[in-house]
Amino acid sequence: MSGDARGVRLETTSTLGSLATLRRGLEVSPQIAQGFGVTLLLAALAAGGRVVVPIAVQQTIDTGVLADGGPQVSRVTLLVSLAAVALVVAGVCSAAVNVRLFRRSEAGLAGLRVAAFRRVHDLSVLTQGTERRGSLVSRVTGDVDTISLFVQWGGIMLLVSVLQIIVATALMLVYSWPLAIVVWLAFLPLVLVLRPAQKRVSAAYATVRVRTGAMLGAISEAVVGAETIRAYGVGARTERRIDRAVRATRDAQVGAQTRVSLVFSSGVLVANLVLAAVVVVGTLLGVDGQITAGRLLAFLFLVQLFTGPVQMATEILNELQNALAGWRRVLGVIDTEAEIADPPGGGRATPRGAGRVELRGVGFAYPDGPPVLRDVDLVVPAHVRAAVVGATGSGKTTLARLVTRLVDPSQGQVLLDGTDLRELALADLRARVVVVPQEGFLFDGTIAENVAYGLRGPAAGAGPTTEDAVAVAQRAFAELDLADWLADLPDGVLTDVGQRGERLSAGERQLVALARAHVAAADVLVLDEATSAVDPATEVRIARAQDQLSHGRTTITIAHRLSTAEAADLVVVVEEGRVVQVGPHAVLVAQEGPYAAMFAAWLAQTR
Repeated sequence: MSGDARGVRLETTSTLGSLATLRRGLEVSPQIAQGFGVTLLLAALAAGGRVVVPIAVQQTIDTGVLADGGPQVSRVTLLVSLAAVALVVAGVCSAAVNVRLFRRSEAGLAGLRVAAFRRVHDLSVLTQGTERRGSLVSRVTGDVDTISLFVQWGGIMLLVSVLQIIVATALMLVYSWPLAIVVWLAFLPLVLVLRPAQKRVSAAYATVRVRTGAMLGAISEAVVGAETIRAYGVGARTERRIDRAVRATRDAQVGAQTRVSLVFSSGVLVANLVLAAVVVVGTLLGVDGQITAGRLLAFLFLVQLFTGPVQMATEILNELQNALAGWRRVLGVIDTEAEIADPPGGGRATPRGAGRVELRGVGFAYPDGPPVLRDVDLVVPAHVRAAVVGATGSGKTTLARLVTRLVDPSQGQVLLDGTDLRELALADLRARVVVVPQEGFLFDGTIAENVAYGLRGPAAGAGPTTEDAVAVAQRAFAELDLADWLADLPDGVLTDVGQRGERLSAGERQLVALARAHVAAADVLVLDEATSAVDPATEVRIARAQDQLSHGRTTITIAHRLSTAEAADLVVVVEEGRVVQVGPHAVLVAQEGPYAAMFAAWLAQTR
């Protein structure tokens, strides 16, 4: 689909009810429900084991201890032995249910994490920008953990508790239907209250997950920006901002737990009242001869089995609503429409080589913003080195994003060798067009590993061996005429770059990024020229590497130094979102216009 001024925001799926969220979650993670029939059968046996004791007590007292003719020791021994065997079987079934739920849930949630992570990478930079990075990461990590906690603990408790209530109710009806009615009438008001209480708890935990994501976003931002925070002495201000996020999360947690505690207290109160009512009514029925001592004692055990799950339901409700809130946030990522996607049918694959780039009537505006590019017509022939120049905010970076299809135009077309980028398979496009951003991002690892990220197709496989990565990196640096820089490093291509490449300077990170782009062997290169924190020697190396990298390829460089434009085959001048001049440097500098004025000012500064 085409991008437009509206953009796409991350979905929240907050309108989904509990059952709808569970159904959608199981659609995404079907492994959780696999073999559920067997698990349900085992859970039923485990729940049945919980009523063995009441039945054994009733039978032992009525037919063993209080039997006609006096106590029958052999019958008591038999009943106790059978009860012990049944309890062992129930325990084994309960353990099997746990194991099955753990395995299925971990398989399903692993798939959920992968699906959410892949969707994050499918989303455009504009959609990702609608949420802070830390909050986005929390959807794939912390929110999935809340689901895991419920499925592995609350899931089995819910399953066994429901079955336990059903079995206990059936036996209570067998032993004394009047007492069973007393129990259910006492709990009916609580059942009616649980529905609206569940909605309030659900809303409270949705707020908790959002506040937790915001807190993680603030903390991760402060960790990444620690150097800047120290440099500008704004530690106290940052601490206050994080403190506000922590307090907001705390208040949300307290609010949610308070609602759960009120429901839990109501359950405990009702359970105690039920037990008292059963003792009173049961005693009266016993005096009247309508229930035996063994049945009354067994019924009291059954009441405990009935009220226990009802009280536990409040804690399960706590975990369930927390899990559903997290599930909605994860599903929100998965259900968000990807603006930049393969066309129906998977898209076209184009032959490699050439690399003619064309923009026809292109216009673009960021969400809720004014137009950034207007009516742009531009042709960059194959194998030409083009330099895009212009003032800050003129639209140069946006033009580069359009050529690499990080965003789609609001109007017009961007074409590669005559084919609209929106008709190309994304894998084919990414193989043919590679971007080197101004700040070369490096992954934690060695220089060789970072360069090897540029490998494409079968050569990439499941990841090259260390020996292959070293060979690829050494060859790339040699071909880019950077062997002298590599020789100055104590460990060469095996130098550890650290997290985000922080052990290298900005210029050195750019050199590694250029080597990675070289390994990618793309037809079109889009370079955003680095301008800051680069010493003269590194600047020369970067210019030399870029010159080698652009040889035989179509290259579009966002030029911040006019020396780059001077060496280019084609200069593109962007002014207030429009392409106002296109031509060789020698031609444009000889004409009156923005480029000649820009170049003259640059010459004056360099003297």
